[in-house]
Amino acid sequence: MLTIGELASYAGVTVRAVRHYHAKGLLPEPERDHSGYRRYDARAVVELIRIRTLAEAGVPLARVHELLRAGEEEFAAAVADIDERLRAEIRDRQRHRERIARLAAGDSLALPPEVTEYLDRLRALGVDERIVRAERDGWIPLAAHSPERVPEWMARKREQLADPRLTGFYLALSRALDRADDDPRLIELADELAAHLTRMADEQGEDYVDDTDLQPPLVPLMDDLVFHTVPPARRLIELLEERGWRGWTKLERVNPRP
Repeated sequence: MLTIGELASYAGVTVRAVRHYHAKGLLPEPERDHSGYRRYDARAVVELIRIRTLAEAGVPLARVHELLRAGEEEFAAAVADIDERLRAEIRDRQRHRERIARLAAGDSLALPPEVTEYLDRLRALGVDERIVRAERDGWIPLAAHSPERVPEWMARKREQLADPRLTGFYLALSRALDRADDDPRLIELADELAAHLTRMADEQGEDYVDDTDLQPPLVPLMDDLVFHTVPPARRLIELLEERGWRGWTKLERVNPRP
């Protein structure tokens, strides 16, 4: 015969847990012996292990109470349901682990390989990491919104990046990141970028510059990501609109401001 402490030890629970199960009516409480102690037999160990196992599997104690008094078939069916639920939870947790692994991998978080290759190309050109992060953060919602368009957009990006005038703009913007809004270099950058965009639109068509077809709420959200990471971008947008182009995430041609 076992004391409550020995019972708890054999079943792998605490004495407090045994008393809690007594209070909930899950485990019968034996009479005290002549010495005033409660003594437990082997059946109590088995019953307590069943209670602990069901409780650790997430079964509510009220349901545990029912199962302990169920017939063999009902108990077996309930255990099968519990097992399937646990398997589903394991699958979910595995997916969460995979997402965490992608998060740790940096650019590969929710991004197709062609986008990560594009970002690596920017780094290889010497583009400031803050600009690369802004590009990455913008491509995450884009890829989630229209994954089927990513290969087409990336092919265009690679083609555009082959133009030394555009790569020169990226590098110039890198050098301007820590400049004030009234820095003359930002005006020069706006002139360069507006001229480049106009040239592309005249040669290739305005759709070549931007045809992302984003839903309106997504555009300001993505712009905010850029403004947070690359503060001069906000001032550049204002300067670009004076030169006939509006937007950052979604570019469109407009009449230049007077």
